Amino acid sequence: MTAFFPGFEEWDVEATPGVVLHGRSGGSGPAVVLLHGHPRTHTTWHLVAPALAAGGFTVVCPDLRGYGRSSKPEPDAEHLLYSDRAMAADIGGLMTALGHERFAVAGHDRGAYAAFRTAMDFPERVAALAVCDGVPILEALDRADARFAARWWHWFFYGASPHAERVINADPLAWYGFDAAAMGEENHADAVAAVSDPLTVRAMLEDYRAGLTRDREHDAADRAMGLRVPAPVLVMWSRFDDMEALYGDPAEVWGPWCELPVARAVIDSGHHMAEERRTR
Repeated sequence: MTAFFPGFEEWDVEATPGVVLHGRSGGSGPAVVLLHGHPRTHTTWHLVAPALAAGGFTVVCPDLRGYGRSSKPEPDAEHLLYSDRAMAADIGGLMTALGHERFAVAGHDRGAYAAFRTAMDFPERVAALAVCDGVPILEALDRADARFAARWWHWFFYGASPHAERVINADPLAWYGFDAAAMGEENHADAVAAVSDPLTVRAMLEDYRAGLTRDREHDAADRAMGLRVPAPVLVMWSRFDDMEALYGDPAEVWGPWCELPVARAVIDSGHHMAEERRTR
């Protein structure tokens, strides 16, 4: 077996007032922060992070607020506490606390939205942005049709149903159906522990509620002002997920949001590309 995060330090760091992020960091060189998606934790990067560290990077892998072992603030009626803007502020604060003024940021799934918001809100600090299996949330919702609703029904169940928390917490392991063999033993154990906490489930649902409200509004305000990501952007998507079916070339969706030409890569994997790690 390969060692789990070899050479990495595990920590709990107060990123913004009252919000402590749990995670790991390792390596040396230019800093890159990796942001996981739903319902994973930072350990989803257990194959990717050591490879990046070996390639000459300082790699920072936090649990997003509400996820894993990071703080889970009491939700607010306006859904601001779990917005991408709040998560981006956490990342900025975390990187300052770890001594990195400038850094690259990569995110997968829900982490892609937090990574994008970090690049938008901290343009002077983000050296590069990589997004995996996602388009800006405003673009996804603007394009939402019956096909999108059928494929991505969970967005609306998580984000709008008053029953979601009760249903998921009745049997979270059955709901999420984690595959230990595919995920790796330690990564699987971390994810199981996370979703077995009802407060984590509540927080993850708040992430989706913010997505349908505050995050969409923040994207719309930026688009109205003509704001774009000034850093280089790499858009990656999974060959065996449904990004191409929904959006054609996802990099073209990102184009108007970026000042520079968008780079693209197709990954030979299903949705959880960091765990499957087959690339082209």
